This record gives sequence, structure tokens and C-alpha cells, in this order.
Amino acid sequence: MLTRRTFLRGAGVSIALPWLESLQVWGQDSAKAEPPVRLAVLFAGNGFHGREWYARGDGKSLQLGKVLEPLEPVKEKLIFFRGLYNQHSGKGGIHSAQTGDLLTGAVLEGGGGIRSGISMDQLAAQKTGRDTKVPSLVLGCEASISALHKGYSMIYSSHISWSSPTTPTPLELYPALAFDRLFRDEAGKGDASVLDQVIDEAKGLSGKVSYGDRAKIDEYLNSVREVEQGIQQAGKKGRLQGWKPTLEKPDQPRPADGLPQDIDVHMKLMCDLLVLAFQTDTTRICTLKLNNDHSSMRFPHLGVDYMIHHLLSHNDNADWLKVNRFFTEQVAYIAGKLDRIQEGERTALDNTMILYLSSMLQGSTHECGQLPVVLVGRGGGRIQTGRALDYLGKPNRAMCSLYLSMLDKMGVHLDSFGDSKERLSEI
Repeated sequence: MLTRRTFLRGAGVSIALPWLESLQVWGQDSAKAEPPVRLAVLFAGNGFHGREWYARGDGKSLQLGKVLEPLEPVKEKLIFFRGLYNQHSGKGGIHSAQTGDLLTGAVLEGGGGIRSGISMDQLAAQKTGRDTKVPSLVLGCEASISALHKGYSMIYSSHISWSSPTTPTPLELYPALAFDRLFRDEAGKGDASVLDQVIDEAKGLSGKVSYGDRAKIDEYLNSVREVEQGIQQAGKKGRLQGWKPTLEKPDQPRPADGLPQDIDVHMKLMCDLLVLAFQTDTTRICTLKLNNDHSSMRFPHLGVDYMIHHLLSHNDNADWLKVNRFFTEQVAYIAGKLDRIQEGERTALDNTMILYLSSMLQGSTHECGQLPVVLVGRGGGRIQTGRALDYLGKPNRAMCSLYLSMLDKMGVHLDSFGDSKERLSEI
């Protein structure tokens, strides 16, 4: 008998099935079942190129600035926001004070103390997490910073997801451990492939579903295998990021579940895990911090290895634009993969909200009076996309008003959140 949450199970392993039209995977009549709405938040620190972050027009005529051009294939499924902001961000320092309240809208504690608020992603996870194996997946590609900057803890610069006002949600930097959390009943790197442990049950299930669902199961199991193989290969290349040591390659074996050595490999793995987590409904909430605000990340694969990310952000030059586009390419990669996954009459991207943002408009000015914000996906068909919305100068331009609207799409209905008591009427 199929349970409310159907899994493929093996020894110490459980893999949640994707949405299937011929099975009651999510506990409803398959003819009436709706795929769940997912939420992903992708953060890039230090803002963007001041002259190339824009969108104008609507629909097929929507024109994207060079920072956002990688999103051209899905531009009819996005909304560009101008003028939204958090009113408390300008009351403290710059990087920390502008990042720590990004998803909370709260007043931050300074002087080295740590207090923000519960972030919008975790509020959503409190509801959707009751129906999934993992309530929320919080990923990062750069380690947290422990220091003070202009009177505020750099913990704020390193975390955007908060489980409580005093507790940033634990950040997973290791792709292998994130994978284990999604698909193993006990965390820890095992010797056997996840797929090898559930293959017999997968074969048995194929005889119980429609031809179309059989192809969908095969496609998603192949995705699991690709992520496994990617994790195994990460770090095996000879090139190292940033400073080059005297040895051409490490003189000791790479730890089994260490960090990938190249940031492009690291980010791709995290993006693949996000898509896989959504595709299998293992979680419906994922936050991916591509880097910290005040980041020290370098980009040798782009030929930009002479300056760290934070310092690059102070110059609106060609290299800064190249780095910006690389970050946007991660969003486009996720959106493209989700848009190729069919879920009934819609795609997985249609059933998702991907929020892409930074804590400042541009690094050269540390401007937080308006934030760079893009929303990709249609929230289960509930959001009209292909638009550029301008809130600059309007009475309601709070980021938290957007969050209230987005939380509604997740089934979380609040009277207020952060610094807002009203929704954005257009969303």
C-alpha cells in the first residue's frame, strides 16, 4: 500500500519519489493532486554592477541588463523588483548590518551581540517541513566569518537563514554531507551507492506506474547517480583555487567528504542538490548562500584571480561584471533544470519560487536604500511573471511585504512580518 509519503527504501537509505501522475505520492487522488510549491533563496554578497543590474518591459519584450542576461531563457517566468528595501538596514554598519536582517526585516543587535529574527524561509519550513523528510536545506559555498565589522558581528554577513532570533540555521558547506542528509537515514559517508541500495524496489515500482511516470522515475534516478558521481570527482583535479602552494597537488589523500577545490564545481554540486531535493520532494525549502557578504572568494576559473570578491565589488569594471554573471548563471542553471521537469500541466519551475538577491544594490556605494531582487518561478501558477515592477517612491516598498505575499503561496498566512503589515498587491 502506498503511504502518504512514498519512498524507495534500502539499507539505511530512503529516496523520496518525484511527483507522479499515476500514484498518490502526496496522499491525494492522483487526478486532482497538485505538486507542492517550493521556495529557494539564492544569495550573492556585495551587490552587483551598478549600471548593468536592471530589467525593462514585460513578457517576451522584457529587456535584461548584462548581469541578468543568463536568465534570458526563463525571462517570461521572472519578476524584476526595483526599490524594495529593509528599513532597519541603514541603522548600523554596512556588510553585517545589511545582511543579517535580509530575510527577517528585524532590528539587529550590535556591539558583538547576535540577535535578528526568524527568517522567512524558516517560517515556511515550520509548515512544509511536517510533510517532508528534511524541513529545510541550508547550503553555503563559503565558510562563516567570526569577527566584528563596524560594530556588528560578521556572523550576520555569513548567514541569511535564522531558526530563531539568536540562532542562524546551521550551514552545510560539504556537498557529500548535504547529499547524505537528503538520502541517508543516518548522516555519514557510506561506501555503497544510494541507487545500488534501492534499485530492486525501483524496478518493482516501474511495473505499477504509467509509461510516462516510468520515464520520469528513470530520469530522476539518473540525476541521483550524476550527483553521486559529481561528488566523487570533486577535488580530484589538479588545479587549486586562489593561492597556489608549492606542491602541484596535495601530498596526502583528500578527505572523503571535504570541500571541492574549485568554486565552479562546488556551486554546481550545490545547485544540483537543490534541484534534486525539490524533484524528490525531500524538502520544499532551500537556502543557498553562494558566498558571504564581505566575501574573500576568488575566481581563477574566470581568469579573475588578482582580487577577492569584496574588493572587486568596489569597482564596476568588466571583471566585476564577469563575476556577477557567473553568480546569475547558477540561478539560471537551477531554473533551467527545474523548467525541464514536467509536473502535470506545469513544470517544477512553475511550482517554485526562486528568490535571488543581495544585501546591497552595488558594492561601490553599499547602497541598501533599494535592494537587487529577482523572483523566478510562478509559485504553483499563482504568480504573474514576465514583469519589471518599480516600487521606488511608493508607500509600500518593504521587502517584508514581498515575503508576506510569498509566504501566502506556501500556505503560511501572517498578519505581519518584520517591518511590514501589508502584502505587495501585485504578487
